[in-house]
Amino acid sequence: MDPLGARSQFVDVQTLHSWDDAEEQDRDRVDAPLAGDSDARDDSLSGQQGAVRSPFPFRDDINRKVVLYIGNVALLNCTAIVNTSNELLSDKNPVSDSIHQLAGPELREELLKMKGCRTGEAKMTKGFNLAARFIIHTVGPKYKAKYRTAAESSLFSCYRNVLQIAREQAMASVALCVISTAKRGYPLEDATHIALRTVRRFLEKHGESLETIVFAVTLAEEPVYRKLMPLYFPRSLEEERSSLALIPPDIGNSEGEPVVPERQIRITEKPGSLEDDSEDEAFDSDLGLVGSHAFARMEGDVDKQRRLVLQGQMSEAAMQKQHQRNYSRWLGRARAEDLSDIAALKALYQTGVDLCGRTVMVVVGRNIPVTLIDMEKAMLYFIHVMDHIAAKDYVMVYFHTLTAEHNHLDTDFLKRLYDIVDVKYKKNLKAFYFVHPTFRSKVSTWFFSTFNVSGLKEKVHHVESLQQLFTCIQPEQIDIPPFVLEYDSQMYADEINKDQI
Repeated sequence: MDPLGARSQFVDVQTLHSWDDAEEQDRDRVDAPLAGDSDARDDSLSGQQGAVRSPFPFRDDINRKVVLYIGNVALLNCTAIVNTSNELLSDKNPVSDSIHQLAGPELREELLKMKGCRTGEAKMTKGFNLAARFIIHTVGPKYKAKYRTAAESSLFSCYRNVLQIAREQAMASVALCVISTAKRGYPLEDATHIALRTVRRFLEKHGESLETIVFAVTLAEEPVYRKLMPLYFPRSLEEERSSLALIPPDIGNSEGEPVVPERQIRITEKPGSLEDDSEDEAFDSDLGLVGSHAFARMEGDVDKQRRLVLQGQMSEAAMQKQHQRNYSRWLGRARAEDLSDIAALKALYQTGVDLCGRTVMVVVGRNIPVTLIDMEKAMLYFIHVMDHIAAKDYVMVYFHTLTAEHNHLDTDFLKRLYDIVDVKYKKNLKAFYFVHPTFRSKVSTWFFSTFNVSGLKEKVHHVESLQQLFTCIQPEQIDIPPFVLEYDSQMYADEINKDQI
């Protein structure tokens, strides 16, 4: 993991004391007011709370994965470090400045190609001259008291998306800086609560996927982290009991995401309109009568909604709003559900850009065992990966190479996926390259794009060879599975032999 010639100032995370370290624990108990003020206080708490356990119970296995490091995150030698930036990925703050200085000018060039990042999302680059192999860039929210709920949700998304990337990329260690700098006005203690509980919940569910998570803080930030960490990472049953009374009432859901009951209150665009009122009442009623079947939980009856449009009982605008709500539910579930088994298939991934600078997404048909996996989870994974990609122009490359019957997605699944995804998927998809098609697949694609969906037929391009694909996407900009390269090479050799004969 160490790059050759790594500078002496770099710090290997494996040399740092974990949060459960005995020396660290003894020292912290002297410094931290939370760790147990007196035996009398512990006895009092025990008497008041009885068998009540903390929502963040003592877990030695989790504490061994957590490190509190006081120093420059850019100096850490680990799989990935985190950079907190702005929407243009050009923020000037101490963390970003240090990372850019050590990573070198190539990092700036790479970030310019990314064309920014939305608040709450995360994007990954190489580490370049850093000891860390990768940098995960994220954009924290600007804090305003009247928009506190939105800021909390966005900050949670920052940490959650960073950890999700680390997990999907099978990273061993990741170092988190304090996301959302002082320049963005986020109160440090409030931000620390969100950071700690999000990491704690992530480790509870996916602890096996990461070996080490480092909280890299400055001297100014250290006291707050040292004070609050025992609430979420108690190092003994005694510390768990002493911290219980200090845990805030809002601890989020099972993922650590802020839960705000007020979000259930809906405000109509036209309060005086009977049509809008009835529509919202019907929507709220639907939420209370959700069925147990997976698809019943996720979306309404699309055919029924279209019939209402034809009958004039539902406006096109109302239809679009309903579709957006359905998609938001799918997206929410995609972000919350464990999709590691689908990610491990390596059937969908982001690579470089095409000749027009548009993001290239690859689908490997042979890696989709349709009959062996949960296709609903596959749909969720597609939405999870593609949601931020589809926000701008992109192209898709589908390798049909050496697929068998059990790899073929049926028309019903594709039609349902097309109906569910947001309009941006369809609008911003500029080309769909179908590589190594068979006669049967060409016919199936023509029928599907002609009779089942609209606006797709003109974007589909059948590509017979990689050389033809390289006229649109340079070879260095696309990661091609070895078996595809081998097949294409053999096919090209066969063509030459035929010509010679």
